[in-house]
Amino acid sequence: MTAFPTRPDAMDSGWLAAALGAPAGSLTGFSASPVGTGQMCDSFRLTLDWANRPQGAPTSIIAKCPSLDPASRNIAERLGNYLLEVSWYRELAGDIPVPRPACYFADIAADGVDFLLLLEDLSPARQGDQLAGAGADALMLAVDAAAKLHAPLWNSPRIDALAWLQRDSRELVRQLFPMLYAGFRERYTGRLDEDCLALGAEIVARLDRWLDRTPPVRTVIHGDLRLDNILFAPDASACWVLDWQTLGIGSGASDIAYLIGTGVADASARRDLDRTAFDRWLAGLSAAGVTPDEEALWREYRLGALSGYFMAVFASMSVERTTRGDEMFAVMAERPARQAIDLDSLALL
Repeated sequence: MTAFPTRPDAMDSGWLAAALGAPAGSLTGFSASPVGTGQMCDSFRLTLDWANRPQGAPTSIIAKCPSLDPASRNIAERLGNYLLEVSWYRELAGDIPVPRPACYFADIAADGVDFLLLLEDLSPARQGDQLAGAGADALMLAVDAAAKLHAPLWNSPRIDALAWLQRDSRELVRQLFPMLYAGFRERYTGRLDEDCLALGAEIVARLDRWLDRTPPVRTVIHGDLRLDNILFAPDASACWVLDWQTLGIGSGASDIAYLIGTGVADASARRDLDRTAFDRWLAGLSAAGVTPDEEALWREYRLGALSGYFMAVFASMSVERTTRGDEMFAVMAERPARQAIDLDSLALL
């Protein structure tokens, strides 16, 4: 039993008011409705009924809770996904200017599974659509946000002081990925072209080189920077990054390659955007005081094209299966596969 609720139906108005820093008795009730398309967690919009609404108090918030699906919970525990996101909001988010929701409450139990996040509701901002893809303007907003994430801890010794960020999951991935790829290939034969499926076999053959490579710089990276994890303002003037469960350490270039590789529906448009997005990211880093090594980071971008395919295989076989999820993961593998082929990414391994 945790010291905090992990589902809306386990909350009461008194506890929720206290979690939001509001006076006792000020919140008379709330209603909950599911939101989002995430498969690793369950998210709910809580609409708050205030008797005497404190100044600045929200009228609605987002509650992020562990999934009820055993497979999703198991992989989250093994990879530390829930711990990463809770720790991000507790220890890092306040010091890094990447646009993201404000956090009102963040806690996780010792088992690494039972957790609760209460986050700012950014409605009427809308979630990006992984299946539809996005145009250059929206993607460049996300590239700018990524530079704000990557620049502050660029080669910073602070990274090494964050014990929760030092998880080394390479052996687990080494063990699981070949098996997961076999299931992925079976599921998506007929949906994906043979050259896209064959890319996975080539990754399996080079898995040790992929896992044991050393990036030329170290910073905090999102690890799953795709449209479904980004909210966009209705007037397309701003974006906010969500879902920090894959936070890790890397060069940052992989985040940009992953974003462009998964987020552009038309391959010819993506070919034009690969270098455009990369150059824009470099400019964002430079504006924040970083001196990037263009040649080394372009190599990292090319390698990063493989990360979208890698994530599609791993996630599709590890989380609760849905109709939308099946198609999303197919697209999530297909587009980066084309990107990796165009950039000759495997040659770097």
